[in-house]
Amino acid sequence: MNYKFLKVISLTIFLLFVTFFSNAQSNYFKWSYGFGAGANYSRTDVVDGNWGYTFTGNIDHHFTPFVTLGLEAQYGMIQGGDIVTDPNNRQFVNKYRGINVNLKIGLGEFIDYNKTDFLYKIKGLYLGTGLGAIDNKITDIVRYRPSYSDGAGDGPFPGKDESVSLWVPVNLGINFHFNDKWGAIRYVLNFNAQTNFTFGEGLDGYDDPPTKFENYNPDVYNVYSIGFKYYLGNTRIYRRTL
Repeated sequence: MNYKFLKVISLTIFLLFVTFFSNAQSNYFKWSYGFGAGANYSRTDVVDGNWGYTFTGNIDHHFTPFVTLGLEAQYGMIQGGDIVTDPNNRQFVNKYRGINVNLKIGLGEFIDYNKTDFLYKIKGLYLGTGLGAIDNKITDIVRYRPSYSDGAGDGPFPGKDESVSLWVPVNLGINFHFNDKWGAIRYVLNFNAQTNFTFGEGLDGYDDPPTKFENYNPDVYNVYSIGFKYYLGNTRIYRRTL
């Protein structure tokens, strides 16, 4: 009798244990792809930056729902300066494209987001960085100062119309997840702010000697984008509910 009683108790505890941990876990897809678009703003050796546009495409591998390693491709237009208002009459347009490898880590990896509704809503916040290359193609640039300027005819301003620059993106953003009709997280709405450091003098097409312009800071452009992602592939088990 005692043996049967212990057997029932043991089986009950085991079932409770399995139920608890089953409820505390979720499945997630290991891969996602997505697209995005937004505005960019340049900060280069040209005195004043300007607004351009950026389109993005990405493929990510999800080590967890909040830790990803991915590839990002960009295409767009970066511009800056103004031939009339710039003190050196400089202006450029860069029709660029680039690709980078990046790592992103989300807040949800470190917090118990099921404790409060607020934490659950911000679990998709993330930081990330990466490394890549940008192919610069300057399609419009001022190489000689115009006739109406103080230094009419000065030039040519040194630099290349085509070049490749080392690229380090830094990302801050948030993902909002949405379920499919079977209850699995399948879709993502993404808001991202990205600061892009480029090394070399190709982004604006100007490469002046230090004796003329003492500017040792990397050329930078910021991208503010909205994107959509779709999860696919095999699934893994995550230690918490999503």
